[in-house]
Amino acid sequence: MKTLNLKRVVSSAIIVWVIGVSAFVGSYYIPIMEDADAQANWTLTLALIPAIIIGLRFYNRKAVKTNGLLLGAFMFLVTIVLDALVTVPVFIIPAGGSHASFFGDPGFWMLGVEYVVVVAAANYFIVPGRRQ
Repeated sequence: MKTLNLKRVVSSAIIVWVIGVSAFVGSYYIPIMEDADAQANWTLTLALIPAIIIGLRFYNRKAVKTNGLLLGAFMFLVTIVLDALVTVPVFIIPAGGSHASFFGDPGFWMLGVEYVVVVAAANYFIVPGRRQ
């Protein structure tokens, strides 16, 4: 097992973050549910799966074998930094929220668990050469 390639971790996490934020914000423009916030959260929850697979495909272009949980944790850490620097100031604070309300929301941490678990599972089942 090789160590993490931090440049690829950051790049992959940015790919996942861009897709996730786009899905979250975009869901507000297609009203399906009465509660737009719940709809955005559900959309993000579902969009994370293909976004993570795309990010992992980028990370593993050379079939690098990496611990999926470690990879997921580092990718989620990058996402936290991006959320703190971009998502909260651009989208949350203008809507009346704060860093504390964003990061104190249990839904954020449930998405974080989903993120790490999906990265680990996809890294095991999808990456070529992982299951032997």
